[in-house]
Amino acid sequence: MTPRDNVTVAERVALALKRHGVDTIFAQSLPSAVILAAEAIGIRQVAYRQENMGGAMADGYARVSGKIAVVAAQNGPAATLLVPPLAEAYKASIPVVALVQDVELPQMDRNAFQELDHLALFSSCAKRVRRILTADRADDYVDGAFVAAGTGRPGPAVLLLPADVLREPAAAPRTRRSTHSGTWPIDRTRPATEAIERAADMIAQARSPVIMAGGGAVSQGAAVALSRLQEIAHLPVFTTNMGKGSVDEFHPLSCGVLGALIGPRSLGRRMRPILDEADVVLLVGTRTNQNGTDSWRLMPKSAELIHIDIDPEEIGRNYQALRLVGDAQTTLDALREALQARDLSRQQSRRPNLERRVAAAWKAFDIDRVPLIDPNRRPIRPERVMRDLQDVLTPETTVVADASYSSMWIVGQLRALRAGMRFITPRGLAGLGWGLPLAIGAKLARPQHPVVAIVGDGGFAHSWAEIETMVRSRLAVVVIVINNGVLGYQNDAETVKFGRSTTACQLGPVSHAEIARACGCDAIRIDAPEDVLPALRSAIESGRPWLIDVISAPDAHPPISLYDGTLDKRDVIESAIQ
Repeated sequence: MTPRDNVTVAERVALALKRHGVDTIFAQSLPSAVILAAEAIGIRQVAYRQENMGGAMADGYARVSGKIAVVAAQNGPAATLLVPPLAEAYKASIPVVALVQDVELPQMDRNAFQELDHLALFSSCAKRVRRILTADRADDYVDGAFVAAGTGRPGPAVLLLPADVLREPAAAPRTRRSTHSGTWPIDRTRPATEAIERAADMIAQARSPVIMAGGGAVSQGAAVALSRLQEIAHLPVFTTNMGKGSVDEFHPLSCGVLGALIGPRSLGRRMRPILDEADVVLLVGTRTNQNGTDSWRLMPKSAELIHIDIDPEEIGRNYQALRLVGDAQTTLDALREALQARDLSRQQSRRPNLERRVAAAWKAFDIDRVPLIDPNRRPIRPERVMRDLQDVLTPETTVVADASYSSMWIVGQLRALRAGMRFITPRGLAGLGWGLPLAIGAKLARPQHPVVAIVGDGGFAHSWAEIETMVRSRLAVVVIVINNGVLGYQNDAETVKFGRSTTACQLGPVSHAEIARACGCDAIRIDAPEDVLPALRSAIESGRPWLIDVISAPDAHPPISLYDGTLDKRDVIESAIQ
């Protein structure tokens, strides 16, 4: 189909998507008029099995591609299943445009089939919700959705499409639109020069300044800008869970992930004194949320804070700070230029000692993990899986995790090989089941680069069906299932708080390898530690969809602060003995 005047509204919507550079839609045929029109002009439909998962695929695609992703769904129950992934994207600041079919206009408010108040449904999880009502406004509304999704703090925008309006001939628009708003951020913004200069003075004159980088630090171009600032200003960098990958963790001033990962045998426990001594903390693209601050206990009370964020409302929400409102890349670049004009000898002089402390912490962390990766230890510890996975990573590998412990294993045990290496965790709302679909979206965004997904058996049960999507779409994602027969975090958190857990935390035995094979996916079940690394190498090198079902220790848990002195009591004793 080529652009012409005698098109339907559905065709006009498809042409507008094409104009914004959309080449992939996550959908399940509906709205059929739009999907048929999109496929006719070369836009690929990736057909998910369930809308919850389709929304997560779009999320993963947007994070990795730098493009605003598009997901589509039917009205009614299908639309309700889009709410959870859109809520994740909303909290995690990921731009997604959702196209949702609506009932025909004459049928509205008459209890039509699968009629629902979609405006109310999406109001809490989208930046903008609109309905096309007339045949001459398709381009206006599509453009509005993309602008809403990709400007300011990115997030979802929802466009409701009544089925009868889609079939109507599209009236000629009053003005022709030719803009391209398919990549994000659409606008680059920076703070006032006076604020940048003040921040530069604070850092240059500080005794012990540090950086805490959040999810905004992995937005488009931000990681490179952050790494340049880190090197030129001689600043140690910590990250939150979502900020993982914003700096090269082999850089001598990279301190790894902190947040709640400060229990026994954690890197955070070794690195935290550097943060505790800070007199200036530069926050970059972080919501200062509960997980990123260990329930708001991490920030030194005597430190002055500088906060870079695209969302002015996030600055000062939990901590008073010097306000630097702007996108991360532009603001970091401006701050670096300001610092280059200042005397940084104070920061340069303390760098050698800082580098020694950082190197010693990483070395101690490696020593602390030795008992956990013992080749004779069975069932297999997740730390052993992560150690072997580290050996096969490349700087271009994208590592994706499900929520809960899976996220903690990758952010706390793996080490980024370059600034901008992607580690994707659903930490906006941390819903279970999104690891696999996020990985599918990430692979579609960068099909030539390896994608590995880490999922627990509990979370994976939410998204088994998408293995078939992965196979049908010929996506060479490697899925590692940490199969321990228990809802790990729920079980452990209940045990700490109540002394016992409910019966729902114990799961029945499942052969995930057999499920994968039934879908046409290569798979292997592993219960010996020495088999993990060969399986990983074979799966990644195969260029095919793979699932590795690892029988894992049910009592293994990440070293988070909640368990210090309770579940970690044995670890404390063992550490004292060694």
